[in-house]
Amino acid sequence: MKKSVMYIEIMDTTLRDGEQTSGVSYTAMEKLNIAKMLLEEVKVDRIEVASARISDGEFEAASKIVKWADENGYLEKIEILGFVDNNKSLDWINKAGGKVINLLCKGSLKHVQGQLRKTPEEHVNDIKSTLAYARKIGISVNVYFEDWSNGMRNSPDYVLFLINALKDEPINRFMLPDTLGVLNPDETFTFVKQMVDTFPGKKFDLHAHNDYDLSVANCFAGVKAGATGLHVTVNGLGERAGNTPLSSVVPC
Repeated sequence: MKKSVMYIEIMDTTLRDGEQTSGVSYTAMEKLNIAKMLLEEVKVDRIEVASARISDGEFEAASKIVKWADENGYLEKIEILGFVDNNKSLDWINKAGGKVINLLCKGSLKHVQGQLRKTPEEHVNDIKSTLAYARKIGISVNVYFEDWSNGMRNSPDYVLFLINALKDEPINRFMLPDTLGVLNPDETFTFVKQMVDTFPGKKFDLHAHNDYDLSVANCFAGVKAGATGLHVTVNGLGERAGNTPLSSVVPC
């Protein structure tokens, strides 16, 4: 009997997370040319191209990429990081012509209480309000759970509460970042499998960082556990020790 093969989406974030590498800064035209190469030649599935509201240069680059993508049938493959910020990020993305937001939410109780100074219930209400506005203006949503790995280590009940509160919302992908690169493959497998088993039918992406030289191994562990998407950068670009290198996961 022929064994079924699961398709794994590759999302390249060189133009967003990769640009956090010390000394790396792209012009708008450089970003556009890299975006073209990633989608047309490398043929990754999606690209994350900017963070909302960062600068005028970031807006110029995002607008150029979105315009080119719209003209060439790639618009739904262009994603922009945004925030739960009273819809300011969504307005920024909408003005740039974008159609997909990767919405950054807090994936650990420590971040909710320490950074936002809010309760989990308050954070969920803020997220749902943002999702409602995204629907209104025609922008689709993926959700990042920032600090998810530490959340699973130290406050798993909060993580489960958050995803359970959002599981019936119109969210395309739930994105699981190892924000500080702290996981090992065994933990990655256990935590991702818990997500997949607890919330069947949902799409989970793994966003690994390479602080302990384990991002590639963690990606394979995540896929084995049921993740359906991986986040990468060209040559592993990214802050600190970088992200998962595109070339290390695509051939396998």
